[in-house]
Amino acid sequence: MIPVVHDALCARIAEKAGFKAIFTAGYANSAALLGKPDLSLLTLTEMVECASRIVDAVNIPVFADGDTGHGNVMNVMRTVHLFEKAGVAGLFIEDQVEPKRCGHMAGKQVISAQEMVAKLKAALDARSDPDLVIMARTDALGVLGIDEAIRRANLYREAGADLIFVEAPETIEQMKRITKEVKAPTMVNLIPGGRTPLLQAKELQEIGYAAVAYATACTYTIARAVTYLFETLHHTGTITGLDGNMMKFDEFNQLVGLDLIKDAEDRYLYLKDVRKEDVSK
Repeated sequence: MIPVVHDALCARIAEKAGFKAIFTAGYANSAALLGKPDLSLLTLTEMVECASRIVDAVNIPVFADGDTGHGNVMNVMRTVHLFEKAGVAGLFIEDQVEPKRCGHMAGKQVISAQEMVAKLKAALDARSDPDLVIMARTDALGVLGIDEAIRRANLYREAGADLIFVEAPETIEQMKRITKEVKAPTMVNLIPGGRTPLLQAKELQEIGYAAVAYATACTYTIARAVTYLFETLHHTGTITGLDGNMMKFDEFNQLVGLDLIKDAEDRYLYLKDVRKEDVSK
């Protein structure tokens, strides 16, 4: 179970909740950084910068959204290099035409399978750490049908992809076909209101999936909560009565590690005072 987070604060909350890995992805990043939909508006360096901050905030693996690789095979190699330099544990590359869009939106287009295989081989050649997970995503199901999506998925596995992500299956039957016929570990992406049935993690495991990403749940929850907060505050002129839905001052400070920073400050100040005493002697 891999929730998507768009900033370091949400990353820390996910880690505290017990998740063993997290994603940073284009849909959530576009909403948080630009207030815009997932239509390939963010640049590679903006995506990498966001991932880098999240990596620094937690001690669990962070997986990144490489989109289409942001161009041709040379762009793919730079994408892998920059994300690996940022410290991510893995990233996926998808076979949509650039500019891409959210996988659950209408109007997608895909490149040829041969071009995608070339991108994957470039990505694999670009990684310097063999433990960096290279995931291949295909959006062919919604464009060319389930048979072509499965064919591409197996081609991408043969090219060397570590994990396969067939985006936006619309039925449980399609999901079962994917996990049965794709000869690789597979991931599924669940979006409230999206195309894929919202099954429980245990059900997904029984179907045969190796991983599930929750791409928008955090973003949608924040949007709903903040909408309620600001509309109520604007109407009433007070936050009294709303604090039951908020963390308290001390609780939040603990979440963001204030006590650890204060301990470090005290330790270094103590060492500084000790050095002063040694010099005076």
